[in-house]
Amino acid sequence: MNKKSLLMLLLIFTIVVSGCSVKTKTDTASTDGKNTTNTASGAPIDIELLGMSLNQDDMNIIRDQLTKNGFNVKLNIQPDYSSFKAQEDAGNYDLSLSGWTTVTGNPDYAVRSLFKTGGDYSRLADPEIDALIDKAATETPEQYVETYKQLEQRLVFDKAYIAPLYISLKSQAFNKDILNPDSVRLSKSRALAWEPIDFKDTSKRATQPLVLTQTQSNLTSLDPIKGNDGSINQLNTNMYVRLINLTDDDKITSENSLSYNYTIAEGNSEYYFLLRDDINFAKIDKKKAVDTGERVGADDVVFSLNRAKDKNSVPDHRTYSLHEHIKNVEIVTDLSSLDNIKQSNGTGTVREALEAGLKDKVTGLVANKTDANNAAGKYQVIKLTTTEPFPQVLNYLAHQSAGIVSKKQVESINTYDVAKFDVNKDIPYGDQSTVTEGAKYNNTLYASGPYIMSYKNDYEAIFLKNPGYRKGTDAAGKIDTVKVRFIQDMDSALSALRSGEVHLVYGVPETKFDVITSDSKLKLTSIESNAVSYLLFNTGERPVAKSENLRKAILYSINQDEILSFYKNNKFKAASTVSPIVKTGNELVADANKVKEFLAAYRAEK
Repeated sequence: MNKKSLLMLLLIFTIVVSGCSVKTKTDTASTDGKNTTNTASGAPIDIELLGMSLNQDDMNIIRDQLTKNGFNVKLNIQPDYSSFKAQEDAGNYDLSLSGWTTVTGNPDYAVRSLFKTGGDYSRLADPEIDALIDKAATETPEQYVETYKQLEQRLVFDKAYIAPLYISLKSQAFNKDILNPDSVRLSKSRALAWEPIDFKDTSKRATQPLVLTQTQSNLTSLDPIKGNDGSINQLNTNMYVRLINLTDDDKITSENSLSYNYTIAEGNSEYYFLLRDDINFAKIDKKKAVDTGERVGADDVVFSLNRAKDKNSVPDHRTYSLHEHIKNVEIVTDLSSLDNIKQSNGTGTVREALEAGLKDKVTGLVANKTDANNAAGKYQVIKLTTTEPFPQVLNYLAHQSAGIVSKKQVESINTYDVAKFDVNKDIPYGDQSTVTEGAKYNNTLYASGPYIMSYKNDYEAIFLKNPGYRKGTDAAGKIDTVKVRFIQDMDSALSALRSGEVHLVYGVPETKFDVITSDSKLKLTSIESNAVSYLLFNTGERPVAKSENLRKAILYSINQDEILSFYKNNKFKAASTVSPIVKTGNELVADANKVKEFLAAYRAEK
């Protein structure tokens, strides 16, 4: 065979082989499990997906689903939450892999900060969504199901502002040979409560620390109103007492709060709280916890809640929208006035509700906290008034951002002009630099809760029991020291748990359940959580901000069944962030034909 014939044969062979490698209509799987082509004609659409390294499995699944449907996906993977937020704030994404946990147990929290115009975390400005959020806030649970269904319809299916992924289990694992299993709680919404946790060997309470883990070492703020994220929610929940709490199944309770009792007056706009007199603020002196002798009282409550609702009370206020329904907070001194106000449920007076179950009945109300003496019948009462009937306000008062701070201490630290705040010069109350070991260490925290942070470094944070918190009662912390280890990698955290170096790991992912159940000394507890993962569209910049068609093409590329299968069905379908709380009946179903239709419409727009 001559060279010319050989070259011709090789060329024919190459063409045949190349042709065999091209995927046909029956070779390409769509997101709904049917075989189809790669959506509309034209080059793949470039999409940048932002997320954190700990969510890389989800990012890979989403990338594959989008790629099958005509997208060219660039992954922007950040190592930690701070880096992720920096990228998100800079707008360096089309899709952000986001998550939200409704830690107050009420649906308003699941939408207000995220999607209302001007909300703490909102990137939207949609008047119709605003109106639906406000309408649902005034309705009873029986009424608001339909309103939240309408909200979901516009948020997800009509406008495609987000693409829901799944509801997670809330899970934790602990060493049952070291900790008393009966003392370890797992709440649907509330962060892990430290004070009831106890060792099996109670003689170790004063000599050994309780060792927990947390992925994030960079703390947003230890001022409860300045942060609402995974870096500080559990820490601030245990450092600041609140007027009320949530039970493990999301009911409102006065148990282990600043109040003996609470009640709602007729009209659902006035809320009353009877305060305890057995909680003092703690401070740190030479890295030791000290009882300041200053009682947590009504003036601190008024101060704390007024600054919580005021957007301009501190720079970078991140929780004000949770408390915007608070109109007024005041101290009640006229006991007889409580005899003339009926409870909202019609069962009696406000005074009767506040006195229910008290060992020492109320004989008088005092304005000054130093005059309170519950054993002698002298109490303090707080009256909170809302801008409109809004029973969900109670859930917000159980949130860590409603933690009670010391009026005297915070005012002595925050002497700067908020409007002229200089991040390079001014050091606000709760700044993590003040509790970080090194030249800037100057711990000025006053904690009203069962524990106070002594110091932190890149490796761990040390918390000490508040010696002035419910002293001599079962409500006080059982273990003197809590050590929170900063371990970003879950495999490393579980390895430390198995070795006994760590006692409890909070937030165990479903993919690691087998590691726990295979170890006889470990116990795994799980409940369906209020945590929802979703894709947030960049509605401020980039093509996805301008094109509803492009957003909808992405939305209908998401196949929740595939994601749930990856997690062995230990996750659940979601339609929005309210899905764990309100069952609307809405469901996202992947649809390759819709993807093709919306991509074609998007190309026509261009």
